[in-house]
Amino acid sequence: MAYCVYILANATNVAIYTGMTNDLARRVYEHKNHLDPGSFTARYSITKLGYFETLDTARAAIEREKQIKSWPRARKNKLVETKNPSWQDLYNTLF
Repeated sequence: MAYCVYILANATNVAIYTGMTNDLARRVYEHKNHLDPGSFTARYSITKLGYFETLDTARAAIEREKQIKSWPRARKNKLVETKNPSWQDLYNTLF
């Protein structure tokens, strides 16, 4: 089973969220449709998949998520821009 670490952004890329999951399409769908209305992503309309990477184990994904979350915002931006310089929504590329 593959695990993913991902970064979501709002429409203007001002607010971002980093998470991990074992089902990226399902998890991004949940964010896009505000299935948890009280969540950070729902409050700030963070629905655009800007970046993701796949890891082999849950432990590796959790460690990578923690690593990315500890970075300053500028470094997170650079990470996204290495694979997605225009911050397009990558959600449809999952299918």
